[in-house]
Amino acid sequence: MEHFTTKAQLQQFLALQSAKGKTIGLVPTMGALHNGHLSLIKQAQQQCDVVVCSIFVNPTQFNDPADLEKYPRPIAQDIKKLEDINCDILFEPAVAEIYDNNEHWHLNIGPLEDLLEGKYRPGHYQGVTQVVHKFFDLIKPDVAFFGQKDYQQVLIIRRMIALLNMPVKLIMCPIERETDGLAMSSRNIHLAADDRKHALILSQTLNKIKQHFDINNIPALKQQAEDEINSKPGVQLDYFAIADGETLLPANKNSKITIALVAAKVGHTRLIDNMIIAG
Repeated sequence: MEHFTTKAQLQQFLALQSAKGKTIGLVPTMGALHNGHLSLIKQAQQQCDVVVCSIFVNPTQFNDPADLEKYPRPIAQDIKKLEDINCDILFEPAVAEIYDNNEHWHLNIGPLEDLLEGKYRPGHYQGVTQVVHKFFDLIKPDVAFFGQKDYQQVLIIRRMIALLNMPVKLIMCPIERETDGLAMSSRNIHLAADDRKHALILSQTLNKIKQHFDINNIPALKQQAEDEINSKPGVQLDYFAIADGETLLPANKNSKITIALVAAKVGHTRLIDNMIIAG
């Protein structure tokens, strides 16, 4: 595996690959890799000739400095995992390699920016689009692979690609779950044993809503989900939404895709999850 820490090295290597007519796939991550990330890389390997995995804990998408500080960074383990699945390239830049001190970025994403995650993490998606734009511009991938677990992020990056007319295809890959249903997340390592058990209420509730979904009964289903999650000790619900899969506004009979999304703090750890329930 090639391991680059500077833009110049990476671009020089990728220029040679492109000159040979090779397609480039990008899997952007913040590290603390788990099987969810590795599934994205495996999908990229099936569709592209050269796969770049970036590991970069992006400071501009954290609105809580303490959250940035405690974000896990087990780089030695990450490198071993990437080598084990034969990833072609790791790009692991320092913050100073990506940002200078005089940057200004604002992209008019529209209403999507302020819904759900955007409401609870103001400025988060400006930081996400800023860094993803930089990586797209730098790496020039033919295809970029993102996980469904960050569903709102996928919609926002898709919107950025359309707004800026960027020549990259975005593929959303399914959520990888633990055997008991918990969505895989780099944050799961922060869960104490009891919190880990209590966190299962999120996927269990999503499953229940999917099984009993009725477009005419959304308010009652939403209330039922909120009541169940709020009844679990140690779990503090931020939101449970049953939304249109294209706009994240409340779902209705015209929604081609209906998705349920949840965010909650379990112990001291904030988790998100979602499930496509119709369409």
